[in-house]
Amino acid sequence: MTTGSSRTSRPPADGAISTFKGAERALRADRLGTGGLLLSVLAATAPLMVVAGVMPTTFAVMGIVGQPLLFVVLGVVLALFSLGYAEMSRHVHNAGAFYAYISRGLGGTAGASAALVALVAYNALQVGIYGIFGFEVSGLLATYADLEVAWWIPALLAVAAVGTLGWLKIDVNARVLGVLLLIEVLLVVVFDIAAVADPGAEGLSLRAFDPETLTGAGVGTALCFCIAAFLGFEQAPVYAEETSRPHVLVPRVMFLAVAGVAVFFALSSWALTVATGPGGIVGTAREQSAGLLFHLTESRLGGTFTDVLHVLFVTGMFAALLSFHNVVARYAFAMGREGLLPAAFGRTSGTSGAPGTGSLLQTVVSAVVVIGFAVADDKPAGDPTEPVLHLFTWGGNIGALGVILLMAAASFSVVAFFVRRGAAGPQVVRLVTSTLAGLALLVIAGYTVRDFDVLVGAGPGSALSTVLPGIIGLAAVAGLVQGAVLRSRAPERHARIGLGNQAFQLDKAAANPQDGPAGKSG
Repeated sequence: MTTGSSRTSRPPADGAISTFKGAERALRADRLGTGGLLLSVLAATAPLMVVAGVMPTTFAVMGIVGQPLLFVVLGVVLALFSLGYAEMSRHVHNAGAFYAYISRGLGGTAGASAALVALVAYNALQVGIYGIFGFEVSGLLATYADLEVAWWIPALLAVAAVGTLGWLKIDVNARVLGVLLLIEVLLVVVFDIAAVADPGAEGLSLRAFDPETLTGAGVGTALCFCIAAFLGFEQAPVYAEETSRPHVLVPRVMFLAVAGVAVFFALSSWALTVATGPGGIVGTAREQSAGLLFHLTESRLGGTFTDVLHVLFVTGMFAALLSFHNVVARYAFAMGREGLLPAAFGRTSGTSGAPGTGSLLQTVVSAVVVIGFAVADDKPAGDPTEPVLHLFTWGGNIGALGVILLMAAASFSVVAFFVRRGAAGPQVVRLVTSTLAGLALLVIAGYTVRDFDVLVGAGPGSALSTVLPGIIGLAAVAGLVQGAVLRSRAPERHARIGLGNQAFQLDKAAANPQDGPAGKSG
């Protein structure tokens, strides 16, 4: 006799997952194919924001001409990471992604720590973008509509819009992200072609790919800037439960994303050096700052193209906001489902199957942070000090540090996972690549912490150099404490950390012992 609710006994419809606890405790399956998943993941990389923002900053602040080569090097490191991460994704399908993988490899206590780090890191990444988004929209209104609007007004409107879209079906979100992403990429490719067709005084120089350009004290910090441009590719496993064939689609999308991002950014940063000449890129970047790309398109492609690029710069940031919002909501859902957050977060909305409570949490956090920075902002409209140099750089670098550490931990968890399963022999290549990637990522994390004052624009000896990265450290320690407490006081909950939908089978077995091995033997 079935003791579950009647709705769990009905056949699943419309791609719903039937579980012992009901469909509202699971994300809807079969929502995303290869294209939708790839677009959702790549949107978080915000390609235009990287080309127009990260690349000029790296050239100007670090003085490293070989930025294109750095993207190639990081592409190799992240490909090594993906070999093991993608293989593990064939065995673990959980919206908690990083923390689920770390739980299955390094144990539930480490998983609880990773869960809280992921929640803080992705929140920081997403909220930070609202600063530069609000500033850019404010600038566009001033330029084209002669309207002075404080940065926080469009930022809060974006919070509301992203929060609303977060409640919709993920396939609807994927279509929105896809359209914005494809237009962004197309315009950057047009610039790349124009730069190659009309190079600077040094012609089609390949000097930016010369290893000798990667010398000097700024290389480590440049690595930190450049790896932040890749953030987003690692999100593919977050959507595993919403794909039709996660064991096939997730690894495929991860490799496509890493390869695509590495090639795209390497070529685009090379195009910038071609347009100015490798010998002039650092000086021009320091002179033009974030206006470098627009300065170069103005002379080659005209004012109309540049105006469109400005608008797409903003829509690309919106796409990144929505992508990170979806990831945060799914982490909160997975944590609520497994007892690391209140159970209300572990439920989906009835109509769309989206993690509504997790989406609401992220919206509230965003609104509170933006309002806090708005209250603290005593600068006149048009001054980027508060929203850009603080909210954007602080949030972006806190989040990047957290994700780098999560990737390192996930690399080592891959090794532990397959060794525990007795699969070290068949998986020896992936164990080696995962170890190498983990060590490389730890080195980059070390550079990030060491150079945090440079990354956030703080002076030497500034307390921000300790306080901001300390937020990730605090989250990690708090998660370890939570995991240790659960292990001591609620071992059954601790044992289910990272199990996702598999935990429902434990619930079912506990509630219906006659269905278990003992019951069947009678």
